Amino acid sequence: MSRFLYLDSCCSTNDEILNLLNEDESTAVFTFNQTKGRGQYGNAWDAFPNQNLAYSLAIKRSKINISDVSLNYYTAMIVRDFLDNLSKATIKIKWPNDIILNGKKVCGILIEKKKINQEEFYILGIGVNILQTDFTNLPKAGSIFSLTGINIDLQKFANDFHQNIISKLNEIPSEENILTDYNAHLFRKDEISVFQKNGLRQNGIIKNADSNGFLWIDLENEGHQKFFHKEIEMLY
Repeated sequence: MSRFLYLDSCCSTNDEILNLLNEDESTAVFTFNQTKGRGQYGNAWDAFPNQNLAYSLAIKRSKINISDVSLNYYTAMIVRDFLDNLSKATIKIKWPNDIILNGKKVCGILIEKKKINQEEFYILGIGVNILQTDFTNLPKAGSIFSLTGINIDLQKFANDFHQNIISKLNEIPSEENILTDYNAHLFRKDEISVFQKNGLRQNGIIKNADSNGFLWIDLENEGHQKFFHKEIEMLY
């Protein structure tokens, strides 16, 4: 069982959920009007009201039998597969967990760990651009509607999205299978891309992501190296 709570608006669903936890079952909150969303490593996640989904799920760490890295990869795969089934478009995962539809970012994921009343929880925060059309200041972003023309009912999307995540978290595959599936859908894997490191640009080819959360890239000037998030930037 899980609780699924709607909020008219909130600053951040990842923050708000901490006040609404039920220790006996997983709790999820969602809104179509998040005013101060957060992304990975302190990045802001800006969303227009009543056009996009902000969703957070709190689940006990004891119920998750895979590593933090694997949970990050698996959550990205759950979202990727859901949007793939919905849109029938080309959907990839930009390491570590941005969801890319037809070359544009439509979803970001932020997973945090919190200790509440001596119990550790994972907070899975997910923002999905659904109906938004104005991305004037976000040239790398898009929405399901802007990129596919599919007009979506927000409430139905939220309900289906939540039920899918709960279902998938109840049947977690092996970490080996998660890593294999994740790499099979990695954005620009085995393609020549331009990367920026310490202000300098060079070509490189993404080879794979590993079980420790590193991305391996074959750089034209430095050879095969691994990077953690924010240590290198792919320009696309």
